[in-house]
Amino acid sequence: MPGMNSGLNPADPILVAAFRSALLHQGLIAAGLLVLLWVLWGASRDWTSAAASAPGGDAGVAAGMPEAAGRRLLRTGFGLLWLLDGVLQAQPKMAGGLPSQVIEPTAQNSPAWVQHLVNWGGTIWSYHPVQAGAASVWIQAGIGIWLLAASQGWWSRAAGLASVGWGLAVWVFGESFGGIFAPGLSWMTGAPGAVLLYCVAGALIALPSRVWRTPLAGQGLLTETGLFWAGMAVLQAWPGRGFWQGGANGTLPGMVQQMSQTTQPHPLSAAVAAFGSFAAAHGFAVNLFMVIALAAVGIALCTGRPRIVRAAVVAATVLCLADWVLVQDLGFLGGLGTDPNSMLPMILLLWAGYLALTRVPAAAAEPALDTERTVAAPDRTWQPSVAALRGLARPGVIRARLARASAGTVTALGAVGVVVIGAVPMAAASVNPNADSVIAQAIAGDTAPLDLPAPGFALVSQHGTPVTLASLHGKVVLLTFLDPVCTTDCPLIAQELKAAGRLLGAQASHVELVAVVANPTYTATAFTQAFDRQEGLDTVPDWLYLTGTVAQLRQAWQNYGITVQNLPAGAMSAHSDTAFVIDRTGHIRTELSDDPGPGTSSTKSSFAVLLAGYARQALTQS
Repeated sequence: MPGMNSGLNPADPILVAAFRSALLHQGLIAAGLLVLLWVLWGASRDWTSAAASAPGGDAGVAAGMPEAAGRRLLRTGFGLLWLLDGVLQAQPKMAGGLPSQVIEPTAQNSPAWVQHLVNWGGTIWSYHPVQAGAASVWIQAGIGIWLLAASQGWWSRAAGLASVGWGLAVWVFGESFGGIFAPGLSWMTGAPGAVLLYCVAGALIALPSRVWRTPLAGQGLLTETGLFWAGMAVLQAWPGRGFWQGGANGTLPGMVQQMSQTTQPHPLSAAVAAFGSFAAAHGFAVNLFMVIALAAVGIALCTGRPRIVRAAVVAATVLCLADWVLVQDLGFLGGLGTDPNSMLPMILLLWAGYLALTRVPAAAAEPALDTERTVAAPDRTWQPSVAALRGLARPGVIRARLARASAGTVTALGAVGVVVIGAVPMAAASVNPNADSVIAQAIAGDTAPLDLPAPGFALVSQHGTPVTLASLHGKVVLLTFLDPVCTTDCPLIAQELKAAGRLLGAQASHVELVAVVANPTYTATAFTQAFDRQEGLDTVPDWLYLTGTVAQLRQAWQNYGITVQNLPAGAMSAHSDTAFVIDRTGHIRTELSDDPGPGTSSTKSSFAVLLAGYARQALTQS
């Protein structure tokens, strides 16, 4: 999966600093938006007499029909989970490490078509790690706030739909469809993916409130959950999948022992390791217990009888918590955990189903109090409609509607803004084929601005034409040193310069891409011409590959601080990978390492963006 790796150390200080800076700036915008909405809401309630006649607006309507207990548990529970996931996404290593250390390992055992799809999404992240990392934080935090703030009505149902939409994106690209197409699928290890359970909860929250006024909602949820558990029991019992096997080669012991190596508190690591040793010694018994437990709970949930269901839900909760600690190892430790895995969402779904089955709202027998009809009254709530959208052009209408809104509705509106703050940069990044320059900056290191006279040189081009630095005055020069017989870094650096020229567009005619031979043996123009043909540079109009006598080349190397070491005869040379940005007056403005490091697709693209950016700066400085 080549596009998913930026080749960066996830803890690189430049990348981490850029990520934190983006979070801070976007966080200030989000906080400012929320404060502004609350100020406007308070002011509108003071200005508008409608607020005095209908205090609380849609909150007063909500009081007429309490939210069903099962729905409330789903909404608040998954709202808190989304907030936790947002906090986990803000971990320093997340921007640089998620594609290569989380997404790629998850997808590597899936079919090729799954890997191809996931690689597309992972490439977007590796090309734009800061934007993608920050966007994930604010989208998930915004959805969490939205779910917690909007308890009923259209806003609450829309929060459920937002949870479904983002959850599906994470399930596909972040969890590789929860691994359902990979071997070794098991309820114990998180099947069918934690975020798919978020989607289920979001879909249930998005249902009309009348659905929650009968036991049918709880019965349906519990039956579907029971069938799922029974199916997982069959899958757990299926021979040939390694779950009946103990020892070091057993599927479960191997996973548990691997999880125990995660950075975490010692007591937890010791407990996980101890269970791994137990599973290795008693693999058959452990799997038999799991098969029986999953099947028994699944069958009990399908009965629909409250007492049996209650016992099953309690037993399932204990089993989920044990699996969460001993097998899934809490799911979010180690610095790159993105969520607490599948067991907490599973527990929330189980108890929500039980509450929906046994605790139907008391007002369910009074059709006149139908919340869906009541909240639609134009003088009691604020909901989108064609007429309302047209009326938004009038400040008085906006003020009146805002005054009638509840505190929850205003907070939900702010949460939508927080989601947008994250979604817009991510959408922009997804259509930008050029990698963020922060990747190259992290590899090249800090670069201080300079204003030094550039040492002159008198060499010849690949076509035998004399070229001096003075002859290039009036143009910005991107200068580097390349070995024409190099097969490692030099071709990559040449492609970065070529791509930088393309990125400059119309400004490319004011920039000269220049390389000087960095090999004392292969100095003839035949070698520079061969290199150009090999790298497709012979058709680039503003490309010069300069050479000369060994004495002339050594003088140029010395003047620019380039070290060139002769290797055994017939081999390429070892030399400094350095680039210089020289402005139109012949002054060095920037000196940076152009060592491509791992040479991944994102680093090559990022260096091109960085070089093009420095060239544009030099054009404006001189």
